[in-house]
Amino acid sequence: MTSPHATTPPLLIGCAAGFSGDRIDAAGPVVQELIRQRQPAVLIFETLAERTLALAQLARRSNPEAGFEPLMPEFLRPVLADCLQHGIRIVSNFGAANPQAAARTIHRLAQALGTRTPRIAVVHGDDLSSPAHRPLLAEALTERMPAQELVSANAYIGAQPIAAALQSGADIVVCGRVSDPSLVVGPVMAHYGWAWDDWDRLGRATMVGHLLECGTQVTGGYFADPGYKDVPGLDQLGYPIAEIDADGHCTLFKPQGTGGCITPATVKEQLLYEINDPAQYLTPDVVADITQAQVSAVGPDRVRLEGVRGHPRPDTLKVNVCYATGWFAEAEISYAGPRAAERARLAGQTIQQRLGHLAPLRTDLIGVTSVWGNDASSWLDGADLRHAPHDVRLRMAWQHADHATAQRLPREVNALYCCGPAGGGGVRTHMRQRLGLTSCLIPHTHIPTGFTWATAPGPAPEHAHG
Repeated sequence: MTSPHATTPPLLIGCAAGFSGDRIDAAGPVVQELIRQRQPAVLIFETLAERTLALAQLARRSNPEAGFEPLMPEFLRPVLADCLQHGIRIVSNFGAANPQAAARTIHRLAQALGTRTPRIAVVHGDDLSSPAHRPLLAEALTERMPAQELVSANAYIGAQPIAAALQSGADIVVCGRVSDPSLVVGPVMAHYGWAWDDWDRLGRATMVGHLLECGTQVTGGYFADPGYKDVPGLDQLGYPIAEIDADGHCTLFKPQGTGGCITPATVKEQLLYEINDPAQYLTPDVVADITQAQVSAVGPDRVRLEGVRGHPRPDTLKVNVCYATGWFAEAEISYAGPRAAERARLAGQTIQQRLGHLAPLRTDLIGVTSVWGNDASSWLDGADLRHAPHDVRLRMAWQHADHATAQRLPREVNALYCCGPAGGGGVRTHMRQRLGLTSCLIPHTHIPTGFTWATAPGPAPEHAHG
């Protein structure tokens, strides 16, 4: 059966970021490839995680013009003018805890670059952190409602407001907490105009989003394992682009001249990433089913995904609630030369004796055991360190509700300089606020979503930053 959208040209969606802090030079080759293809195109940036969002809320408290992706100007500066000139729309979750401030910053960047004024849509509905939402959260969480101060509460909303904004002529759509695949579903829905209960096509678009959302994980980055799974040009990885047809099937490729690879193996690894039940991948837009998915190479660095099915979306949305749980402190010091590991262990034991009665302490000997150890550090008690490396770094960490108490750990490790054991050096310490996380489900009907148009502001105040 021929799709009624068969005459609509395929849509290209390129991903230029898979997490907050991704490479800021990634977007350039993607945009140039989208321009070369001369097809309808969208550029997405996925930069938001649970912890990222909570930290953004903390940043917004300190500065009302902060709270969005800090690298957003660096991500956009190299490509914004080209995107506006060539009609490449941008969809992102740059907004984090402050999408309106993000939109204002993009407007200022456009002004500074001398581009036309972009039409920026700001998606809303995900932020449930206001006092008005407390009863809703309390009802959903019941006894799990945190007694501590709430830092953030955000629902994973779906693609409908993104699609509506693009259909209304948005050049750029700034979101807060949307489901990662929805960054792709929204543009696809706007392009093809599928019905919101066309579950199979929605399922396929969702899995395209799933393949793109982590950037270079699908082009070989997280796949690479030298001598076992070799990946060429890891220093110049190409970020992925998907060509999506009228039935939602896609072909993945990467920009010309970039490193990395796209093979059935890289695609299968990413397809299964974070999937608990292959028959039921729950998203706000659809329940995707990859049990009949077919992955095949159709050319060099070109892989086709077909066969994804979809089922009706869940009636509820996942909501993450972050709350203050105190302070996290860590400290490191190096020991080298003969008996380095024994000296490092003695240093850790000394700190344990001085502070262990206040809170649990984690002790790692980096270079001996730092991944396979446990939080109780019991592995150290009987460990044979006689043949350990002569280059060891002691790391100790803990958390405590009281800031002053948490600070004692960095001070005590710093004191090892003179208090011994012998030969310690290179102390590094770090303190940050610790956040707890709990989740609940809230009915779609209780969380209205939509978008508003951002207006171009005047010049930025000197203190404002992202």
